Amino acid sequence: MGRSLADAETIFRAGLARVDPLAMMQRVLTLTGDVLRVTTETECHAYDLSGYKRIFVLGMGKASARMALGLERLLGERITAGVVAVKEGYLETLSRIRLLEAAHPVPDERGAFAAREVLAMAEAAGAGDLVIVLVSGGGSAILAAPLAVPGRRLTLADKQATTRALLACGATINEINCVRKKLSAVKGGRLAAAIAPADCLGLLLSDVVGDDLDVIASGPTVPDSTDAADALAVLDRYAVRDTVAPEALAVLTDVAAGRAPETPKAGDPVFDTTRTVLIGTNFQALLAARDKAATLGYATLVLTSHLIGEAREMANLFLGMAKDIAEYAVPLPRPACVIAGGETTVTLRGPGKGGRNQEMALAFLAGLTGEAKNAEEAVFLAASTDGSDGPTDATGAFASLEILRQGRALGLDARAYLAANDAYHYFEAVGQLLKTGPTNTNVCDIKVLLVP
Repeated sequence: MGRSLADAETIFRAGLARVDPLAMMQRVLTLTGDVLRVTTETECHAYDLSGYKRIFVLGMGKASARMALGLERLLGERITAGVVAVKEGYLETLSRIRLLEAAHPVPDERGAFAAREVLAMAEAAGAGDLVIVLVSGGGSAILAAPLAVPGRRLTLADKQATTRALLACGATINEINCVRKKLSAVKGGRLAAAIAPADCLGLLLSDVVGDDLDVIASGPTVPDSTDAADALAVLDRYAVRDTVAPEALAVLTDVAAGRAPETPKAGDPVFDTTRTVLIGTNFQALLAARDKAATLGYATLVLTSHLIGEAREMANLFLGMAKDIAEYAVPLPRPACVIAGGETTVTLRGPGKGGRNQEMALAFLAGLTGEAKNAEEAVFLAASTDGSDGPTDATGAFASLEILRQGRALGLDARAYLAANDAYHYFEAVGQLLKTGPTNTNVCDIKVLLVP
């Protein structure tokens, strides 16, 4: 069992290494003379830097510091100036680009300050300038700029309360960002509007299922495909109209009624000088994890990169697969490795501590309670690629029948901890939290199921 736990972590870390932002920037960007090229599997673009007066770098998100490092190594003194907002602790040593730390997942005053600095530099750019925008997951919370609406006083506190309500109700990241875009001076294409008429090149690392560009960090440089009516529908879907900040609700109502500006849509002239390129995804990480599992001798399946839904419910899927592999060699013969990616949600029911991955691992354990048949050798690891699963210092957690027995020996009831949403303290007690520290990347989560 010890080897299986080690293998699960090795497979996860292989996926993590594939989406290292520095390596991706070096793979995607090349500089030949004055020509900067951006090349991915699906597109290639060239920029003659000699034609620009100034080059600015802006950014937001958990991976943006390491993305900035890659850009500095390539462009060096060609960069005029830059400011990038990152999650606290997600730092690199830079010389041309200023890093500003802020809180995540609930924004703080540092994020509001960072947003003002980013907007100021965006608005300072003009025709003949190039602005490179580095966008990664976490940017929605890290860059917090309340939208100015005549007759309203939307504050950071209003945005904080609204974010907390959405996080607690089980809304998906797409739904949360739909609301946040309407309340922001940066999100939903509004940063592109501030940058225009300068040329804008957005480089995106995806942390959302489906890689929708207008959902990643709430789409600061791309047209918004949603409107205020969609945002209000999210509040109604989860019955949180009375929970979000009243001023936030008022702003959403004003936007829906046409009394306040909507986010820019496709076809808006602000996007005429804007190009956005996706440079890294969860699927790339899953393929690297698959390849590592194969070298370790496992028959391997990438199940999906679109895993969504309630974390504790998705755990039952992996538990069922473990049993089928053990009993029927379906969908793989043993030794088997099933890998999946995506981002599940948690509906808070108790006062505990944890994150979606720890909750999924604990639900896997709880499903083992009372029966070991066909799953007694299975090992499950659920972990986040950004190094912090929810508001914790853990990346994720391991689950197996042996770990469940360790918990029982300590008098721990997995089902009771699950009911309290207290996965962190359960796995802390049994010593089965995975802690990587800040990874400076973010492409959703990786789940690894091993049946030796």
